[in-house]
Amino acid sequence: MTTISRPTPADRAEWDALWQAYIAFYESEVPAHVSDATFARILEDEQLHGAMARDASGRAIGIVHWLTHPATWSTGVYCYLEDLFVDPESRGSGTGRALIEHVRAWAAEHGAEKVYWLTQGHNATARALYDRVAVSTGFVHYEIEV
Repeated sequence: MTTISRPTPADRAEWDALWQAYIAFYESEVPAHVSDATFARILEDEQLHGAMARDASGRAIGIVHWLTHPATWSTGVYCYLEDLFVDPESRGSGTGRALIEHVRAWAAEHGAEKVYWLTQGHNATARALYDRVAVSTGFVHYEIEV
């Protein structure tokens, strides 16, 4: 059985192992000071929110991070699910779905009008889940470094 809860300071090492695996999956790098700040902001639970999934033995097997923001197409807020990662050994166990549902329930409780997220087009494993729990909007993502 998967349990989901907010991380605590004692979870740092387990969170970091999952965070680093997530960053590596996307063939990217995040400086240590940014990871430190990210974990601190998740613990504050004010602007950036997070949760960890644990298996029946208590092992950390997944993380999710999200934030809310105002929207121009609504008078309410939207919830952006920024990071979602499940340990490869635990994929297919329902953990990803449970983490998404955790964010959806949190968003509903906090008055958000929708939850949305991005993924890479080639992330077939994740997209198979996303196609079951959400609707693809067909948007293409662009960005500019500042």
